[in-house]
Amino acid sequence: MTRIGSRASPRIQKSTSLLHHSITPSLRSEAMRKFYTLFSREVRGYFHSPIAYIVLIFFLIVSGIDFYFQVSFMNQRQVQYTVQEAFFNSVFFWFAFVLIFPLITMRLFAEEFKLGTIEPLTTVPVRDWHVVLAKFFGALLFYVILWIPTLLYFAIFLKVTNEPAAHSAGAYAGSYLMLLLLGMFYLSIGCLTSVLTRNQIIAAIISFCAITLLFFLGLVQFILLDVSSETRDLLGYFSAIEHMGTFSRGVIDTRPIVLYVSMTIVMLTLTHQAFQSRKWRL
Repeated sequence: MTRIGSRASPRIQKSTSLLHHSITPSLRSEAMRKFYTLFSREVRGYFHSPIAYIVLIFFLIVSGIDFYFQVSFMNQRQVQYTVQEAFFNSVFFWFAFVLIFPLITMRLFAEEFKLGTIEPLTTVPVRDWHVVLAKFFGALLFYVILWIPTLLYFAIFLKVTNEPAAHSAGAYAGSYLMLLLLGMFYLSIGCLTSVLTRNQIIAAIISFCAITLLFFLGLVQFILLDVSSETRDLLGYFSAIEHMGTFSRGVIDTRPIVLYVSMTIVMLTLTHQAFQSRKWRL
């Protein structure tokens, strides 16, 4: 007999430990399986929707025209920057860049709430975080796919001119790293605005206004000339244009990385809270 309050035998402790270690991996694999199912559903939803192809064609046309104009301009005069720097810092680039995020994210939650397809997600045994992250990473994958064809521009330029479009591989890596960081942040803003309404158009407008406001916040330092150096440095810290200019030269600064990753986490946390609030009101 075992006395009450006495310590369990080593054999019982070992059995309990083995049971715990055997359950934990199965729970993790089950969670990953559910996430992958939701993620696959989001990716399929993009490519079964005409808006995805409209965004893809629009973006490729605008970016292709931008690349052509930059090369033509640089052929006419001597400049101090590379083709790659010019491509990632032009007006055409930023116009298309800011516009694509509302188009990518407006349907994420708003369409589900409007059609009522969000209700099955609230009844199946999946965590709310699985739903939010699956939608975010689905949008992020589509966003990455948008940029893959732009690599061909630089390959074609190298093939035709026998000269690289950038001074080093680090310049390419820095540019696409900044695209990923900015994309994560702006997509998370789109997720938040989409979960707040049933109307896709309203979600797109709110997202566009928020992203545009943040974008022009970084331009204030160039417009207001009478501000102090401390204020100018603070505004420069939030300037997407300045960050892209730095990274496109191959200079990797950790401060923008911390900024955009942190803000992405904040936006996704707010999206999770808003989704939980709306779910309980269904």
